[in-house]
Amino acid sequence: MTHAPEHPIAVPTPSTSQSLQEIESLLLEHYAQYQGNQDGALANYIPELAKVPPDQFGLAVATHAGDVVAVGDADVPFTIQSISKAYNFAMLLDEVGRDETYAAVGVQPSGDPFNAITLDARTNRPFNPMVNAGAIAVAGRLRQILGAGAFDRVLEVFSLAAGRTLDVDERVFESERETGHRNRAIGHLLRAAEVFDVPVDEVLDVYFRQCSIRVTARDLAVMGATLANLGINPCTRQDVFGMDAVRDTLSVMFTCGMYDGAGDWATRVGLPAKSGVGGGIIAVVNRQIGIGVFSPRLDEAGNSVRGKLSCIGLADGLGLHAFDATNPGSSFLRGMAKWD
Repeated sequence: MTHAPEHPIAVPTPSTSQSLQEIESLLLEHYAQYQGNQDGALANYIPELAKVPPDQFGLAVATHAGDVVAVGDADVPFTIQSISKAYNFAMLLDEVGRDETYAAVGVQPSGDPFNAITLDARTNRPFNPMVNAGAIAVAGRLRQILGAGAFDRVLEVFSLAAGRTLDVDERVFESERETGHRNRAIGHLLRAAEVFDVPVDEVLDVYFRQCSIRVTARDLAVMGATLANLGINPCTRQDVFGMDAVRDTLSVMFTCGMYDGAGDWATRVGLPAKSGVGGGIIAVVNRQIGIGVFSPRLDEAGNSVRGKLSCIGLADGLGLHAFDATNPGSSFLRGMAKWD
């Protein structure tokens, strides 16, 4: 990976038992408040996801210091699905840098459905890495660069970000591979546009497998905290991503990470985030915490209903919104001037 020679660890004020108790109290409050919410439906277009028990619900928060607080079904495994797109994008940025990455995929919101078979007419490239076309482009570039071991490297990096060894739900993988005709069409479109130069089926195997990696809400919280902590896993102190990759990934998560609900999310929650149709949501508070949520009932945009409501509650309760009046902003700028 092309990390900078020196990679300082973010060390804000250490977590205290009082702040952890406050976080746990809020998690318990929102778990109790939304546990009975029956809105939304399972992602039945992937047959294996239609079999998931619909009422599972877990919440977790991991801090920059490596503390983790979790409630409910926070240790129940589910497939990461589109949350994987953020981490593959960060991987590609680390592997080849910005110029080559942005030659393959853009960073603009598309306004189209996440699975649209379309490219940006101005560039003949996918709009951004958080839609399927962009994620398949990223997977294609990784497969071309890393060869047959591309997915093994993906799984290794995801495991480093989570702080434990992850694995693949083979049933979900086979279900996606057997029914993913639309994604296969996107792959052929990208191959025709010369985004990558390897067989489409090999690229789709990487893509379907990355979406089928098993995680928990606790894992997502730690993976989010890894991004919050400038790319270093706060629990293991393992260097996972470079700082430039983290900055660009969080930026695109903020603008494009929540499907067609990205604008509502940015306004109401105000955090970089990525959702997946497995029911997961990951959200990041820069230099502070990662939030992981799991609840498989989805709204029309494909986002977890309970997860979104819980994140709104956490953002309000802890003043997490990037533009909240209680957010003090950059500690670097505060050191340059006296702030009232």
